[in-house]
Amino acid sequence: MNTRAAAAAANESITALLAEFSHGNRNVESELAALVYSELRRLASAYMRRERGNHTLQPTALVHEAWVRLADGPTVAWQNRTHFFAIASHHMRQILVDHARKRRAAKRGGVQQQITLQDHLAGEQRNLVDLLVLNEALDRLKSLDPRACRIVELHFFGGLSFEEMALVLEVSVRTIKRDWSMARAWLHSELAKSP
Repeated sequence: MNTRAAAAAANESITALLAEFSHGNRNVESELAALVYSELRRLASAYMRRERGNHTLQPTALVHEAWVRLADGPTVAWQNRTHFFAIASHHMRQILVDHARKRRAAKRGGVQQQITLQDHLAGEQRNLVDLLVLNEALDRLKSLDPRACRIVELHFFGGLSFEEMALVLEVSVRTIKRDWSMARAWLHSELAKSP
């Protein structure tokens, strides 16, 4: 079996297990976890590379916390593998934001938790941005254009391709690219305003 066929088979297995899990079959949880763990770990590692070097949350802990939220949270009618990872990326973002808020509260306004935006939002340079400032900017973007905000979240935090985002959001790839360009420019402008 070639690599592409193996990947397609794995995606079908994940989708089938997600459907069973959505219908309350908790017996498939360990099999599902085994199939998605490496991808969740890759996402978490990508998140953590953007974080400050002395971050107290490790990729494995981020994966485990996201899995707990996914498995024990409200029942979701999973559409497919891409939908699952889109929701997982949202949970990871929220975990990091919650962690940053707790850290700031513990320090009584303490240190800003900074992440690098790399080329995703700010050109080729590696800009440092406070995670809470980014989260607030994304919340403002969401009130202006919810789909554009979701695209940023899926691409930046979830690592989804334009094609995968088009499937999740049920729009064309061209629409995704247009909204991504607009959102990236808007966020760059908003983040430039922050101290």
